[in-house]
Amino acid sequence: MSYSERFYKRQFITRKKSNHQILDKLENLLNSYFEENYVDKGIPSVQFVAEHLNLSPTYLSGLLKSLTGLSTQQHIQQKLIDKAKERLSTTQLTISEIAFELGFEHVQSFSKFFKNKTKKSPLEFRALYN
Repeated sequence: MSYSERFYKRQFITRKKSNHQILDKLENLLNSYFEENYVDKGIPSVQFVAEHLNLSPTYLSGLLKSLTGLSTQQHIQQKLIDKAKERLSTTQLTISEIAFELGFEHVQSFSKFFKNKTKKSPLEFRALYN
């Protein structure tokens, strides 16, 4: 095997590991954002996520898109939906309380967002689990 082939393989392995670390860091960042009540600042933005991962927003979105098929914004939205589903199915919090906990300023915005992504209203989704 030539030097250039070994160098290329080594670069590929290193890059692959760091890309998976970015995904793990993104997951941890979004989890801590919602669990540690940073939501008083609203829904996390792509800029916020990129800054905390020490990457440019454009680079981060491109990287995530190439790794997962989803942009940074889509990852944030998926995390919002996951957290909303979790709270709707495991707590007795009102829709308003859940919306505010997740950083939405208006319940209507949350309901519209949830229905757009899941094809069910928050109440319809909750009814499936009660």
